[in-house]
Amino acid sequence: MGSGRRDFGQFGEKLERHIERLPDYAQRAQEAFQRYFPADRTPGSAGSAPNPLRRPAPPRPPSVADVPVFAEVRARWARWNEPAAKLQRRKRRTSRLLTLWIVLTLLSGLYAFALGMGLIGAGGLGAAAEGIVGAIVFGALGVRSGLHLYRLSRVELPASTAPPPLPSPRSAAREPMERLAEGESSLTELLRQLNASSSVPDESVEDARETAAKAAKALRALAARIEAIERAQAAAPAGERKALATAVGTLREQLDEGLDDYGTLVAAAGRAVAASGSGLTSSKDALIDATDRLAGLAIALHELS
Repeated sequence: MGSGRRDFGQFGEKLERHIERLPDYAQRAQEAFQRYFPADRTPGSAGSAPNPLRRPAPPRPPSVADVPVFAEVRARWARWNEPAAKLQRRKRRTSRLLTLWIVLTLLSGLYAFALGMGLIGAGGLGAAAEGIVGAIVFGALGVRSGLHLYRLSRVELPASTAPPPLPSPRSAAREPMERLAEGESSLTELLRQLNASSSVPDESVEDARETAAKAAKALRALAARIEAIERAQAAAPAGERKALATAVGTLREQLDEGLDDYGTLVAAAGRAVAASGSGLTSSKDALIDATDRLAGLAIALHELS
């Protein structure tokens, strides 16, 4: 019985020693792990080789938005349903109707004149009545269409809040325009908070907002040029495609540089919001400097286009 107590006591002492050495064991295990998996090849890190002992993740099922054809159809459908496009179609239809009524009125008048002068039939006012009635009816319809076209020309559409359509998923300008859309959303919220906090003069905030809008317009114009060159590249002979691909690459670099400057303005606005109420002026000066830099970029891109 005494031997059993002695064995149990020795076992407890060994267990305590192992517990005290747990930090050493953990350090040794970490060193061994780093020896077999360096920092640049740690499982799960970027650029690491896939672990053969780990089952690969199942591929993400494709969605309709990933198919370029469906994305292009959706973009065209959105453009077709825009209020400005609908108004333009109504104006075009009304203008065509007005032209038709004017032509029919003139023809009816000529017909009535020919009947009245005896050029067609016996002549006289009674014979010309058909032409006169036709001219009156078509003239009234023409006046009505003209008034309708006048009212349509005075319609003021509300400012569209929908984001501009993105380029085709196959275009080199797609990813930069997605970044621009995210940057615009963030900048709008940041400038709204700066207006509410009154930590930055309203003139500086408004200047930043207008400069960002001009820069975004210039960047979208540059993206449209990239899309146009890509369409030309698809239709060009094989010998001409390399030069067009080089032009696309050059414009893409300019687009990336412009987005970097736009991101600088977003970051400066974020720092100004973070420093609002603290009395710090460095973030406010950074916002003004970023606005001036982005203004220069917008002017340069406008001259290039």
